[in-house]
This record gives sequence, structure tokens and C-alpha cells, in this order.
Amino acid sequence: MAQELSADQIRQVLQGISVPPQPQIMVDLQLEQVMPSPDLKSIARLISQDPGLSGALLKIVNSPFFGLANRIASIQQAVNLLGCNTVINLINAQSIKGEMSDETILTLNRFWDTAQDVAMTCLTLAKRIGYQSADEAYALGLFHNCGIPLMLKRFPDYMTVLEEAYASAGPERRVVDTENRLLNTNHAVVGYFTARSWRLPEHLCEAIANHHNASSIFSDDSGRDAQLKTLLAILKMAEHICASHLVLGNQAEDYEWMSIRSQVLDYVGLSEYDFENLKESIRELGTS
Repeated sequence: MAQELSADQIRQVLQGISVPPQPQIMVDLQLEQVMPSPDLKSIARLISQDPGLSGALLKIVNSPFFGLANRIASIQQAVNLLGCNTVINLINAQSIKGEMSDETILTLNRFWDTAQDVAMTCLTLAKRIGYQSADEAYALGLFHNCGIPLMLKRFPDYMTVLEEAYASAGPERRVVDTENRLLNTNHAVVGYFTARSWRLPEHLCEAIANHHNASSIFSDDSGRDAQLKTLLAILKMAEHICASHLVLGNQAEDYEWMSIRSQVLDYVGLSEYDFENLKESIRELGTS
């Protein structure tokens, strides 16, 4: 049975960090909710394409109002738990957050596009390698860069710094090292705190914090981080397949992937040849 929350309760829960929702998805959701009988499945599908809306949704469902025993990361499950009226109240609360300039929307399209692509690819990879929690892999793909819009808000020339960070990445320098040097913080740290504020499961928050720290994580042979390693392996393969280095970093070569490729593929037990085939088949799925 869905638990209804009032508009005031929703506003109370949603105070704090927010990532702007994608304008086109808001339009599609507004159209869906004025239908005589709104379709919850369609609403869930639209929300699950947007990091900001999905984050707000999970923040509500994982809040003390609901008293769930375990935090969840499944958007569909969250929509079912909240019910139609609460989800529509949530959408309306997010839609009045303020207008963005065309320039900001254009820049954020780079973030939104990669978030959707990487999330879908993480889901596919999780199923291919037999990872049980495919929903969590999807959520990591959707949320891993949720710090980027907040960095952009704080530092107007942030995308230039991010491009330099991707250009300088390699065995000796992480993407986040350049951000730390120039801005004294980075999108992985900001993303971690955003994910915490959204009450995402702790191991997903950890994966977001470490998503440019893969080499160090995979070098740890203690065996204590099996779940983190599996999630990061899925994410790093997905980022490479979706060419995040090109879309976000404006780089023709994926320098970060070159430096961690063998560690990642060794961990999941894929040969270079198998991975290339997998990459091609997933890219064909995306363009078909």
C-alpha cells in the first residue's frame, strides 16, 4: 500500500542539496500527470532517466517518514511505495526550483546524456557478468557524476577544469587530482555528499566517492572491497563504452581507462577480446 505524503512534507524532506532536473523530462512528466489516469510505470521510466529527480525520489522514500528497514536504490520500487499522488507532488516541487539559462542547459546536457547512457550500460553489464543487484548498478551509473552540476553552479568555468582533468589523467594522475589542485575539491567528493543527502545506500555513496580512484581500490588485495570493486568495474567499463572521456572531458582518447583497463578486466575475468566484443554489442544496442 502506497503511503501518501503532503506537498509540505515533501518540501520538508527535499530541503538541502538539489541537482536540477532535465527540462524535457519535466515536460514529459507534466503531460503524463494530466492524463485522466496517469500511468505509474511511464512516470517511473521517465524519472529513472534523470539523476536529480531520481535522487529526490530516493531521498523521500529512504527518509524516516517511511521507516524502511533497508535503504533502497530501485526507482521503480520507490515509485510503487510512494504512489501516484506523492510522486506528482514531488515532480511539482522540483519543477518550481527556478529556471536555467539556455547556456546552462546546453552544458548540463553533457552531464544528463552521459548519466542516462552510463546507467543503461551499467544495467546491461551487470546482467552480462552476473551481478545480482542490477538496480544498484543502474543507480550508480545514474548518480556517479551527480557532483558535476553542483561544481558547475559553484565554479562557472568548471567544464574547462574537467576537460583539463580528463586530458591529464593517467597512471600517475587521477581525474580528481587536477580538480583538487585547481579548485580544492572535486566532483567525486561533492557527489558523495549529494548521495549521502539523498540517503542512498552507503556502499553506493562509497562507490561514487571512489569512482576516479579505481587503480588504488583494485590494487588492494585484502578482499574486503569485493562489492565496491565489482560496482566500480561495471561503472568504469560503462563510462568507457559510453565515451564519457569525449562527452564530458572533450578528449578523443580515454586516458583514465588506458591506465586501469587491465586491472578492471582481470577483476571481472574478461579478456581484451571479450571486452571489445561486449563493447561493440552494447554500442549496437544503443544505436539501434
